[in-house]
Amino acid sequence: LDRYFEETPKGFFVDIGAHHPTRFSNTYRFYLKGWRGINIDATPGSMNAFRKLRPEDINIEGGISENPGTLSYYTYHEGALNTFSKERADFLENETPYKLKAMVDVITMTLPQLFEQYLPKGKKIDFLTIDVEGLDLSILKTNDWNAYRPEVLLVEDVLNFDNNSIESEIHTFLSGMKYELFSKTGNTLFYRDSFVKHK
Repeated sequence: LDRYFEETPKGFFVDIGAHHPTRFSNTYRFYLKGWRGINIDATPGSMNAFRKLRPEDINIEGGISENPGTLSYYTYHEGALNTFSKERADFLENETPYKLKAMVDVITMTLPQLFEQYLPKGKKIDFLTIDVEGLDLSILKTNDWNAYRPEVLLVEDVLNFDNNSIESEIHTFLSGMKYELFSKTGNTLFYRDSFVKHK
């Protein structure tokens, strides 16, 4: 990602499921280079560290979902695993050593609502990163791809960690939106807008 944007000294990112300002962050390196963006995470208290370490970003404590409202949020001592997905929570409970810490109610909005409310007017989204432990596809489906079209998308695909990415529902959906897969690291898929001249 850093190589892809090496000729873009300052840009704008959106980080859905931001977790922490530095730990496991896809955006911290860019913040240090002068980029700015929107960070949103549903974990209660998560934005305290963002406001301290990344005060020039737009930092929002809340959730993104298919429909605005309130959802149950499953939290763990390993905060990177927190999720709105009951399916993912059941998997963690039954197949891993991680145990549920608490369930909390979190107010959510859709992706277009987030952009309408917080994206600076006229600002291009250079890259959007989504890491929401199993609900990534449902969030992608809420976007208005005509109005909000990031140049690059990073999407975690936890359901296809060991499988061929091109067989996943996420890949099928994004291909239909005219995004093409150009890289993969671990279980993160990298897509770029087919309509943009490639770097």
